[in-house]
Amino acid sequence: MLAAMNLLPFEPQPPYRPRAFVPEKIDLGDWNQVAPLFDKLESAAGAARAPAELERWLLEGGELTAALDEEASRRYIAMTCHTDNPEAERGYLHFVEEIDPQAKPRQFKLARLFLEHPARAGLARERYFVFDRSTRAQADLFRPENVPLETEEAKLSQQYQKLMGSLTVTFRGQERTLAQMGRYQEETDRSLRQEAWELTAQRRLQEAGHIEDLFESLLKLREQIAANAGFPNYLQYAFKWRGRFDYTPEDCRQFHEAIEKEVMPVLRLLQGRRREKLGLKTLRPWDLAVDPSNQPPLRPFDKVESLVANTQDIFSQLDDGLARDFGLMREKCLLDLENRKGKAPGGYQSTLAESRLPFIFMNAVGMQRDVETILHEAGHAFHALAAREEDFYSYRSAPIEFCEVASMSMELLGNEFLEKFYAHGEAQRARRQHLQGIVEIFPWIATVDAFQHWIYSHPGHARAERQRAWLELMDRFAGDMDWSGHESVRAHLWHRQLHIFLHPFYYVEYGIAQLGALQVWRNSKKDKGRALQDYHRGLALGGSRPLPELFAAAGCRFDFSRQTVQPLVQLVQSELANLGE
Repeated sequence: MLAAMNLLPFEPQPPYRPRAFVPEKIDLGDWNQVAPLFDKLESAAGAARAPAELERWLLEGGELTAALDEEASRRYIAMTCHTDNPEAERGYLHFVEEIDPQAKPRQFKLARLFLEHPARAGLARERYFVFDRSTRAQADLFRPENVPLETEEAKLSQQYQKLMGSLTVTFRGQERTLAQMGRYQEETDRSLRQEAWELTAQRRLQEAGHIEDLFESLLKLREQIAANAGFPNYLQYAFKWRGRFDYTPEDCRQFHEAIEKEVMPVLRLLQGRRREKLGLKTLRPWDLAVDPSNQPPLRPFDKVESLVANTQDIFSQLDDGLARDFGLMREKCLLDLENRKGKAPGGYQSTLAESRLPFIFMNAVGMQRDVETILHEAGHAFHALAAREEDFYSYRSAPIEFCEVASMSMELLGNEFLEKFYAHGEAQRARRQHLQGIVEIFPWIATVDAFQHWIYSHPGHARAERQRAWLELMDRFAGDMDWSGHESVRAHLWHRQLHIFLHPFYYVEYGIAQLGALQVWRNSKKDKGRALQDYHRGLALGGSRPLPELFAAAGCRFDFSRQTVQPLVQLVQSELANLGE
């Protein structure tokens, strides 16, 4: 075990099922020890004659993949928890540079052996349909010449995380991370909000050239990866790579239009009410998070221990099974929640694939947003645990579009019990903020997704053209905001959206999933027990069924046309009216 593993916030756990193929004692960071296992799998493929033997071979391959997956996850967790630690960085980059590039062609070889195997036709079609479909797509996309490009892409992504995690400002005599500065946007003193916002925005702007250079390096790599795979642009490549079998780029563009037609009028209405309540002629960027009635900021907790304990109480009120799952995570220290210098930005849930346990990472600073984040990431964790009994590795994780239904539903369902953090009046404020946030996030999702559609369908574009495209989308989806004096910040606002750098085309999923989550919430208002039952049933399927079936199992419709968007936006409006907005 590498010394970098001592940087993990938890004690590594044993495999959920005893290993049957991977040796108990093996250094998964040493390719000389890993390669013979791929040799063994390749040899064993020919010996598998009957469908049952092929299934056993698939389980053995999944065991190896899960072991490598968990090793990669541990190293990623150590690096993101300590971006300023050279040992953690070395451990992560070693895996990215030495193990991944050698594993990928071997995994491709196994995929080809499966697709060409004579016993494949005898496998149960319904059971293996999703796996068969995704394996064909992966095999079609693989090109040996893309392996070093993907390695370089991962290294550049890590540089972005390291840079953003290192940014601090000195505010009123104290050094603070940019995440810590966010809480000042809720203060009622407008001059303080402006000072904090401008200081933070200028700090990001100081790195704009570096960030643009990083992105253009990533863009060049991605365009080359797509070209090597025979695609005219990265947009078309990414849809196949992301496994988007159930919708198209045109569906996404229609979703953008649905947001423009159905959500933007509501956003402008909310912005107008905010401006009137604050007594302002125009809304400025530092006027968006403060309570519009100028009430003090919501401060749900002072210490992370309180965040954890109160969240546990929410799940105890909501569902016994969810409470047990969160208790398991607490017991095994699978939470690293507090913001600190040197920690990567953002929040995520990472599933440790072999021990089949979830880990939650976030940057809590004592804001209502932190409560929403832990509920969100806990939803992902519950998804991982719900599929824990699935022994076929490929089916223990679902498409992102449904993963986010699990997390966003938990935000809405957990909101019913916010009195664990607040008095009733403040809990109502928090619920109102959350629903307003849903209205606000749809246009941002459309902006980020449409921006990437533009970027990756215009190979070779200039930096100035990219900026114009961004500003046109801001005009379309940002609503009524006064950016005068800060035009450069507005032009570079996308720099803070880490998905554009780390996970290209991973963002529209949030919008699709939000529609699913709103349907789960709507169902819970009619019959909470049935809605939770459906939620659990959908999660337990893991990734074993196509997206429309996963949504249906959870009591939702997989559709993001205006026909679906309109009534859900009306539901949010109605609930806001009930809450006094």
